[in-house]
Amino acid sequence: MTEQLVCNSADLAQYKKVLSSLLLALAACASPALVPRVDAPAPFNSSLFKDLNVSRGLNYHYYAVPADTGKPTLLFLHGFPSTSYDWRHQVAFFQDKGYGLLVPDMLGYGGTSKPLDPQLYVASLVTRDIIDILDAEGIEQAVVVAHDWGSQTASRLANYFPERFLSYAFLAVGYMTPTFFATPYEENLNLSKAVLGYENFGYWDFFSSEGADQTVLDHFDSFWDILYPNDTVKTITDWSPLGALEAFITNDTRIPPVDYVTPEERAIQMEAIRKGGLAAPLNWYKIVRGTLEGQDDQGIPQENALIHSPVFFGAALRDYISVSAPIFLAGALVSSNSTVTVHEYNSGHWVQMALPDEVNSDLLHWIEGLGLGA
Repeated sequence: MTEQLVCNSADLAQYKKVLSSLLLALAACASPALVPRVDAPAPFNSSLFKDLNVSRGLNYHYYAVPADTGKPTLLFLHGFPSTSYDWRHQVAFFQDKGYGLLVPDMLGYGGTSKPLDPQLYVASLVTRDIIDILDAEGIEQAVVVAHDWGSQTASRLANYFPERFLSYAFLAVGYMTPTFFATPYEENLNLSKAVLGYENFGYWDFFSSEGADQTVLDHFDSFWDILYPNDTVKTITDWSPLGALEAFITNDTRIPPVDYVTPEERAIQMEAIRKGGLAAPLNWYKIVRGTLEGQDDQGIPQENALIHSPVFFGAALRDYISVSAPIFLAGALVSSNSTVTVHEYNSGHWVQMALPDEVNSDLLHWIEGLGLGA
């Protein structure tokens, strides 16, 4: 004989209330050691994140997937303001196909160290950090896939350590020659104003100013809207020119965001940057707004100014900040004595998120065509 338990709505409501209180109490009393650390949602596997103390004493946090036999390892380098989570669509695609993956949080971001001294961000030092990661993982050579400031690091990896890389893929922001930062900032602004009609890098001045990090965080939703605008033409008026970005966010202006980043993904991205702050990441701008990076690049061996390996360039046609199609396409063609593969995407700056299927397919076709597993 079975007994049937009957609960009326009042009993059920009381039960839910007691259960909820009990769960909250258990969570509050739980030891932090018992709470699992979640680095990033799917497709990342939390057990595959690692930390490495590189040779200059800084910690790098990175995602590492070993390659199947015959498959190369892909090194993904993100830009500003981001973490390894920017590559979620590429991680899901390539790890399922057996490719090795190395996806670091770059210096100043996520679980990686966040030094406040701008001098620690120059390319000769950051590239050595990346090589330390390759060495720790026992990877002799890799394929680089880079976006935004990650493209600057990829460029310098080609200049300082060409023997360690099989090929280079640049998305939105292309190869930066050793003399890219030799021209004073003010001259570049005048040149862009004359050629484009607006100062495409005028926002570097704001990012390099005292207190910019807190100003951005104080108006974070507005900042994230213009960082990921549905109408990329808005960046011409509200991001790029001198003073425009600061005015836009301090007025707490809101505009429609892109539809290819879900509200949940946006929350993950924003929380990662909010948690780490922006004081460290903005050093990537301070070294180029001033003379640190230009001086550092003078140490690049002249014979390494040309890329001697295959290059992939994904031009974002609606990226009006990087204006990647004309500038970086020319740079890629002039600066490589090997094959250059060019794909144009009807996208703004964040091409790897906006058109992941198209980008992933093109990258896969390019990598397979290189015959690296032979």
